[in-house]
Amino acid sequence: MKTQKLIDLFHEGTCIDAWQVFGAHKCEGGVRFTVYAPHARNVSVIGPFTGWNDHPLRMERTGFTGVWSIVSERAIEQDQYKYRIEDSHGQIHDKGDPYAFEAEYDGAHASIIYDLNKFRWHDEAWMQKRNKNFDAPMNIYELYAGGWKKDAGGKCSYRFLQNELIPYLKEHAYTHVEFMPLNEHPYDGSWGYQASGYFAVTSRYGSPKDFVSLVDALHEAGIGVIMDIVPVHFVKDEFGLKLFDGEQLYEYHHIYDAESPWGTLNFNLWKDEVRSFLMSACSFWCDVYHMDGLRIDAVSNMIYWGGDKRRGENEGAITFVKRLNYAMQARHPQVMMIAEDSTDYPGVTRAIEDGGLGFDYKWDLGWMNDTLEYYGKDPVYRPFEHGRLLFSMAYFYSERFLLPLSHDENVHGKKSVIDRMWGDYDTKFAEVRNLYGYMFAHPGGKLNFMGNEMAVFREFDEKRELDWILLDYPMHQKFVHYFTTLCQLYRSHPALYAWDDKEEGFVWLDDGDAQECIFVFARIADTERIVCAMNMTSSDYPDRIVPVGKEGNWRILVNSAEKQYGGIMETVNDTFGTVRENDIPCVHVHLGPYACMWLVRD
Repeated sequence: MKTQKLIDLFHEGTCIDAWQVFGAHKCEGGVRFTVYAPHARNVSVIGPFTGWNDHPLRMERTGFTGVWSIVSERAIEQDQYKYRIEDSHGQIHDKGDPYAFEAEYDGAHASIIYDLNKFRWHDEAWMQKRNKNFDAPMNIYELYAGGWKKDAGGKCSYRFLQNELIPYLKEHAYTHVEFMPLNEHPYDGSWGYQASGYFAVTSRYGSPKDFVSLVDALHEAGIGVIMDIVPVHFVKDEFGLKLFDGEQLYEYHHIYDAESPWGTLNFNLWKDEVRSFLMSACSFWCDVYHMDGLRIDAVSNMIYWGGDKRRGENEGAITFVKRLNYAMQARHPQVMMIAEDSTDYPGVTRAIEDGGLGFDYKWDLGWMNDTLEYYGKDPVYRPFEHGRLLFSMAYFYSERFLLPLSHDENVHGKKSVIDRMWGDYDTKFAEVRNLYGYMFAHPGGKLNFMGNEMAVFREFDEKRELDWILLDYPMHQKFVHYFTTLCQLYRSHPALYAWDDKEEGFVWLDDGDAQECIFVFARIADTERIVCAMNMTSSDYPDRIVPVGKEGNWRILVNSAEKQYGGIMETVNDTFGTVRENDIPCVHVHLGPYACMWLVRD
């Protein structure tokens, strides 16, 4: 009865548990295989339990639903298998299982029988207390699992990450780790974004049980886990979803709509069965692997046809997005749904009942582009770019934003974040310290790609680990000290996060001095007030008047220009009493070249 109900929901496009029906499941009498192939003439299962090609196991059609199923008495866990599909034209296609829980990432790309019921978790306390971090600090470390650090044999594994990554995240005060896609994929160079297995954790780094152990340990260490997932497009490889049963089952019928910019195929998000497939995949990672958040890639390519605003809105895809977020909120109310969206489409994080798309967060790609463009300019020209650093706060409260300096800003010839700064070696370090002081003081959650924390100059390369040798160099050591200090201060001062989504949590104190390129703003929450002052040029101001907006004694919380962080100034531990300038409470401080200074009222 439950199976039939799920199949009915599957065809209605509202099922988020399709994985409980489809795929390979242990059952009384062996293993039950179930697949959706409505256009097929015949479907069989092949594997070592059939002698592969010797005795294919003929599947039975379930009514008129397009669902095929059979129980094998000989199949056992860890057996490989494929579906042999005879299409309506008599052509034979050997396909991997769209709902496989484990699969080969190379070779024959066979699916693998895996029993998900044997997982043992120890994260009950974490799962009960976790939330969407709306009024809590969120400092995310974005990671490519195969390129962070390798073991003595030059490999990476879930077990190795469990031993090495967790202490690193705790040391640097991150609240969450975000994995670039860990669903199965055939090509390393796609970094997981060209998926072939939406329910299979990649076997590159170990077994599903190994991955569970990693997530469990992260949760026990108090670290949330976010994973990227791609419901927009999939690989063209013949073993996958392409022309699955001889027809366009998962992709659009018209090639103009089916072809994606990435050399893959776009999902037909107007189809209810495709919607159920993808919604079930999202819920699966939260149900089975306890994900605390899902970052949805390329949302712009769902909002608009081909991501092109001129082609108009893709109403079927927008319906899917709303349905996905509604279902996830109902089933997993503590899981964050995060949109990577480069458009100005309104209401991405607005509630569905209020006409929005229903995401919890949106990457602020406008802030990222404007900020990096500004810091890449010669200071001579920065007076003409003054508005770039002001603009984000003109629209910030229209959505709930995350500030990303992600893998996208470290690849494809863009240069790494530090190398995008203007100037020579020392100036780049001074400016990137300024940048991160600005980022951590700006409203919104923070996301940084691996390597940003040590100021790597080399672009990301999935074949290599991070340049850990940089930590032998004093300037990089001091930068790590500075970055970690920011992370720790961010987590320990509510003014920097508690009122992120309240307009009264931010105020410009000096935003008009374009010629001098100085910015001053305050972050506020309850009784705490932190002032951020930024000097965006090489000018030195030994006695700069900085507005703080409140009377009292003020002290320096962090100063990016200090020697301990790689700068040129001595550490100052004095407190500063306020004076009145134009009837505004101010303090006199030494604001050094390219300095970003945080002041806190005692």
